[in-house]
Amino acid sequence: MSRLIATVGYVGLLRPAPGSWGSAAAIPMAWGLHYAGGFPLLAAATVAVFALGWWATAAATRGGENHDPSEIVIDEVVGMWIALWPLSAGLWHAGVDAWVFPYPGWALGFVLFRLFDIWKPGPVGWADRRRDALGVMLDDVIAGLLAGVVVGVAGGIAHWGGAIKEAILWIF
Repeated sequence: MSRLIATVGYVGLLRPAPGSWGSAAAIPMAWGLHYAGGFPLLAAATVAVFALGWWATAAATRGGENHDPSEIVIDEVVGMWIALWPLSAGLWHAGVDAWVFPYPGWALGFVLFRLFDIWKPGPVGWADRRRDALGVMLDDVIAGLLAGVVVGVAGGIAHWGGAIKEAILWIF
């Protein structure tokens, strides 16, 4: 059971780049959670899957030499969901129909999350160097947080940019 969970239904066995496959698989799951219960459900599911993923990763790697085998992608799911939090929260807060999950937001979240997860800047690298199941999960949580901040800022600029442009045009 731990292998099934850790590999997200064996998505982690896809090649090449299982982490990217896991991140891509997380997007329709996030949309489904958002559709079913908005941002509160996505946030609650993220916390629950983090705990389940921590357990599954510890169980799947117990006794092995590799603390973070590439087929374990449950961490990518959690990190990707966190990267999509600003998108889901913004749509939920604005009361936008739940079926809407706009393309630029999730695509930017995917690209940024993968960038931070592969590059491992600062705290992402610190978590990865823990070399335990919690570190496996935390490096993706932190990469997701970094990506989420950029997604949120980009969304704010995109939406406020239009309002600022309209105000300038109105003034002049």
